Amino acid sequence: MKIPMLDLSEQYQSLRYEIINSLDAVLLSSTFILGDHVKRLEQDVASLSNALFGVGVANGSDALHISLQACGVKPGDEVITTPFTFFATAGAIVRAGAKPVFVDIDPVTFNIDPTKIEQAITKNTRAIIPVHLYGQATDMNPILEIARKYDLYVVDDAAQAIGAEYKGKKVGELGHTTCFSFFPTKNLGAYGDGGMIVTKDSKIAEKMRIIRVHGSKPKYYHQVLGYNSRLDELQAAVLNIKLQHLARWNMLRREKATAYTKLLNEKLSNFIVTPTEVEGNYHVFHQYTIRVEKRDELQRFLQKNGVSTMVYYPVPLHLQPAFQELGYTEGDFLNSEKAAKEVLSLPMFPELKLEQQKYIVDTIEKFFSSYFS
Repeated sequence: MKIPMLDLSEQYQSLRYEIINSLDAVLLSSTFILGDHVKRLEQDVASLSNALFGVGVANGSDALHISLQACGVKPGDEVITTPFTFFATAGAIVRAGAKPVFVDIDPVTFNIDPTKIEQAITKNTRAIIPVHLYGQATDMNPILEIARKYDLYVVDDAAQAIGAEYKGKKVGELGHTTCFSFFPTKNLGAYGDGGMIVTKDSKIAEKMRIIRVHGSKPKYYHQVLGYNSRLDELQAAVLNIKLQHLARWNMLRREKATAYTKLLNEKLSNFIVTPTEVEGNYHVFHQYTIRVEKRDELQRFLQKNGVSTMVYYPVPLHLQPAFQELGYTEGDFLNSEKAAKEVLSLPMFPELKLEQQKYIVDTIEKFFSSYFS
C-alpha cells in the first residue's frame, strides 16, 4: 500500500467544476489584482476569525513581516518567539530589521511556553509571536497578560491553525494581528502561494493595506517603503470555494486524529507519545505528530513500506546556520532540541481512509516488533 503525506486529488475532483467555472469567470473579467474575489475572501476569513478586517497578501511569510512593520517593529527592536517552528517565523523578524529572541516550548503541545516569556523581555522588546503549531492554539491568556503588562504587540503565527479555537475564542481574535498561510498543503490551501492577515484594529489594517502595495496611498504616492505582496484574484477565487468546506474538513481531520490515537494507544503506548489536545482547545490537526525515540529508523522503515512521513522540524531555529550570529548554542532550549529529534508527522488529510490508518499503525507495530526482537 502506498500512502502519501497529503493527497489533494480527491478534494479537487469533488470541487473541480465549481473551481473551473470560478477561474473562468475571473479570466473573463480580466480583473486579476485585488478584485471582488479578494475582497470577499478578506471579509469571510475575518468573519471566521471574529476579527473586523482581513488583508490578503502574497504568502504567510509576508503576512508576518507586514504585520510586524504595521505594528511599528523597527531595527534595534526585539521580538520573542519559539525556536521550534518553520524558518519564516524568525525570518520575518529579521526582515523587519529586528532581533529574534527565542523562548523554549511546552513539551506537550510543542507551542511556546508562556512561563518562560517574561524572563526574556528587555527594554528593546517590542512584540511576541506565538506559533499555533500543528493546528493547536498556544496558551494565549498568560501571553496576552504579559503583553498588556509590558505594552507589547502580539502577532499570531496561525499558518497551521485556521479554524482552531482557544477557550471558546477563535484563533484570529486573540492577538493584535493573526497571520494565515494558504500554501497548498494547509487546511485551507490555494493552488499556489497566498496569505491573509486579520485584525480588529482599523489603523493596523490600513497600514497593512498600504504596505502590501509598495507603501502607496493613493497610487504612486508612497507613504512608506512597502512591498509587492498581494493575494491574486485567481487564488482568492479558489479559496472562496474551499472556505465553504473548511469546517467539515477540519472536523474530518479531528476524526482521523481520534482514530490514530485510539489505534496507536491500543498497540504502541510503550513506544509512542500521541498528540494531546489541551482542554478548552479545538485542535484542527494540520499535522498529526507523534513523539518516538527511534524516529529516524522508524521513518526509514515506513518509507520502505510505502508510508510517507515528514519531520516538522529537524533543526530548531536557534541552531540554524542563518541565525548563528544570534549566539545561541546547543543546550539552550532543551525541549525544542529534544522535540526536533523525536517528532514524526503521519499522513493527515480529510480523505484519509481508516484502512490506510490501520495499515500505518500495523507497519509501525511491525517496526517495533522487529527492532526489539
